[in-house]
Amino acid sequence: MRYGEATVTVVDPRSYMTYQPFLPEVAAGSISPRHVVVPLRRVLPKAEVLTGRVTSIDQDRKVAVVTPLVGEAYELPFDYLVIALGAVSRTFPIPGLAEQGIGMKGVEEGIGLRNHVLEQLDKAESTTDENVRRKALTFVFVGGGFAGAETIGEVEDMARDAAKYYSSIKREDMRFILVDAADKILPEVGPKLGTWGKEHLESRGIEIYLNTSMDSCVDGHVVLKNGLEVDSNTIVWTAGVKPNPVLARYGLPLGPRGHVDASPTLQVTGTDYIWAAGDNAQVPDVAARKAGVENAWCPPNAQHALRQAKVLGDNVISGMRGFPQTEYSHSNKGAVAGLGLHKGVAMIVMGKMKIKLKGRLAWYMHRGYHGMAMPTWNRKIRVFADWTLGMFLKREVVSLGALESPREEFYEAAKPAPAPAATQAPAQKAKAS
Repeated sequence: MRYGEATVTVVDPRSYMTYQPFLPEVAAGSISPRHVVVPLRRVLPKAEVLTGRVTSIDQDRKVAVVTPLVGEAYELPFDYLVIALGAVSRTFPIPGLAEQGIGMKGVEEGIGLRNHVLEQLDKAESTTDENVRRKALTFVFVGGGFAGAETIGEVEDMARDAAKYYSSIKREDMRFILVDAADKILPEVGPKLGTWGKEHLESRGIEIYLNTSMDSCVDGHVVLKNGLEVDSNTIVWTAGVKPNPVLARYGLPLGPRGHVDASPTLQVTGTDYIWAAGDNAQVPDVAARKAGVENAWCPPNAQHALRQAKVLGDNVISGMRGFPQTEYSHSNKGAVAGLGLHKGVAMIVMGKMKIKLKGRLAWYMHRGYHGMAMPTWNRKIRVFADWTLGMFLKREVVSLGALESPREEFYEAAKPAPAPAATQAPAQKAKAS
């Protein structure tokens, strides 16, 4: 846009963007958490960035109500609106899940999972109670898609390395369980690679239960639909995503699953000044429909979101200037997944040909693709530097669980001490008299 032509305002509850495909490697300690987030004010220097939440939208008056981190809510007028809230974890009303579950949608959860797993090893090493030890060394992961398979693969790899530093813990003492309601894992890479991925994880001692689900996990007591019951301190929930539920408050047309209903030009149905893209948008997959797939929609992944963003930006400017809108069309280029250090699966689509890779070569493809897709050269270089150092230095196995409550130790040192018994005696005597 020309200088001064418009003001672009970004409203987000966080002041950074998280590159989510790297969260499993954050949980495993292969990448520093700071290197998978991009500060918005740094990469959007010409935009106005507001840290807060849009709680409602008045389409008639063209104002959005913003609730900041502190202070009262206020109205923000707009001429053009872009809805890109992404997705949140898809959960079910399972008893105990809210209290015990750990998600994998944000960098905070990746850091928390890593610290939590290492803390469980500390607990198991330090206790003489066999039940406490068994519960600490049992790790349950629910969801066998990319997020679940990659996370359990990376975390198992890290725990295997960390166990070398504990005198009383071996890999055989740990129990890793992967649960999925479907009949296969890694459906994104096809049945053959999915089967190989399952067999590979099982060869590493990971138990995989398909066609089943979790009924409850109250106080860490996990009950599966197939009758299996285990006690675990670690329950990781990666059973899919759903559009951000706040969309229901905006008065926008929504699809059957809660996505914003958008046309192939990414304009919200029935409007000419609102666009939507990414995981919160229901966008027709034009390329798939041309190939004969009926009712095909763009899947919620980075491959589509990154490309939709470019088309959306052009269409917003076209809408401002009265030019025609461009339809978004992208043919699937395949999928890559890492299952731990030097292990992965990849399906590369080249025209009508599909190239399927597994093992170390697929792992290189996974790192290469996502490393180059990481926004900004600053973060690309830092991520590749982490990987390079990891080739020569041992993996860090330090738990920083105190990060979750950093003031606790200071509070214990600074809180008022109770009055000595000697100073209380006169008062007690006076009261008695």
